[in-house]
Amino acid sequence: MNRRAWLARAMAAALAGRAAAVAGAVAWPAIPDPLSLAFPRDHGSHPEYRTEWWYVTGWTRDDAGVDRGVQVTFFRSRPGVAEASTSAFAPRELLFAHAAIADPARGRLVHDQRAARAGFGLAQASTLTTDVRVDDWTFALDGERYRTRVDAREFALDLGFAITQPLLLHGERGRSRKGPRPDEASAYYSRPHLAIEGAIAIDGRRRPVRGRAWLDHEWSSEYLARDATGWDWIGVPLDDGGALMAFRIRDREGLALWAGATWRDAAGATRTFGAREVEFLPGRRWRSPRTGIAYPVEFEITVGDRRLVLAPLMDDQELDARASVGIVYWEGAVFASEGGRTLGRGYLELTGYGAPLKL
Repeated sequence: MNRRAWLARAMAAALAGRAAAVAGAVAWPAIPDPLSLAFPRDHGSHPEYRTEWWYVTGWTRDDAGVDRGVQVTFFRSRPGVAEASTSAFAPRELLFAHAAIADPARGRLVHDQRAARAGFGLAQASTLTTDVRVDDWTFALDGERYRTRVDAREFALDLGFAITQPLLLHGERGRSRKGPRPDEASAYYSRPHLAIEGAIAIDGRRRPVRGRAWLDHEWSSEYLARDATGWDWIGVPLDDGGALMAFRIRDREGLALWAGATWRDAAGATRTFGAREVEFLPGRRWRSPRTGIAYPVEFEITVGDRRLVLAPLMDDQELDARASVGIVYWEGAVFASEGGRTLGRGYLELTGYGAPLKL
């Protein structure tokens, strides 16, 4: 890691801690109801809101036929610190980035992270369209293609993601409820079935790859309900051309406080499912040898009258992000099947298992 990135990370961690101490001093806006999204503007940053992310997960295959999962995430945070200050050094916005490869040959997640305060050439998030950067890591939309470049400690990514399908809006026209209170909601849309083309460099070798990816863009000021400890989420580009997103927010007993799903079928028809129509049933657990956290890496998921089984590409897909956003979570490539037939390959995210999640 270069010195500038190390300093940026240390600074961001310190500022995040200070932000936690003054939480509540800033009136972050709620997601409007009804919500009206406008593009390309809403592909960009929404700095008035407390939290935002651009989240890409996908499966790649190289020329030798080896499958690997990839994850690239950029987070934006408005910490509510020194907002009245006119100083250019005031930490009005923090940016974080995570990248990872799920490589079965390694048997564990290979990952890295960045953090910086916005400005001074260290980091930026455009309000005009998707164009985010932390140090030399980038993710941007150019026409009908996203592009990311990541130069990490153990790997490098140079990937394009071509748009092949319309936007998938979640909830009510992009307003996704996340809890029993009406203001517990996010603005949320996805880009399923992005066509991956580019290269992964790992173990000293650059490998051309192709594959399929899923992009989430989400922003909110009240993402989690007050009694929530974390969430389970899946995004699966289905083999028939459809797409499935499902989540549950867990309470302190590990039970569903809230849930939701969106299913686009092969013909393009989309249905939204409410909290009573979605169930996550945990199966086999894997315990991390590093943190001791036990994660349910297999699930049975019910969405309406459909029942899916999720199984991981490999168990050890834990991402330790305590040096940036301050949490440890499991983010992994999974197979989705129904009745013994594979439906697709996507990603499963598990947060709040070691300790209650604090955004």
